[in-house]
Amino acid sequence: MTTIETGPKTQKPSPPSTPKQPSSSSFKRWGRRHPFVRYGLPMISLTVFGALGLSQLLQGSKDIAKVKDDQEWEIIETRKALSRTGPVDAYKPKNTSIEDELKAMQGKVDINSYEYKKIPKLNEGKSS
Repeated sequence: MTTIETGPKTQKPSPPSTPKQPSSSSFKRWGRRHPFVRYGLPMISLTVFGALGLSQLLQGSKDIAKVKDDQEWEIIETRKALSRTGPVDAYKPKNTSIEDELKAMQGKVDINSYEYKKIPKLNEGKSS
């Protein structure tokens, strides 16, 4: 005779539950399924972050140059005793008019006596 047990069945003890980590093959599949994630996203992020980094570097160099110029201007101002119009007892330009400049230029150049000169072509000197 055989006996049949009708009581609760015992199950195998399961190992402590740990989160299942994706295998490396699933990451490889991302590149095949979604090429933007593998190629496009890094390229766009590199471009954006590179532009931001360069703008920060350029702004820093502009700030340094401005401070340097301000310091140089202060030194010049103290040495030459600048007033609002320029250095004291400095160069004072002559008052010239366009008509005076025209008369001076006409005195230098005589437009009635001229001679024709042939301008050589580029290939003319090489072919001889």
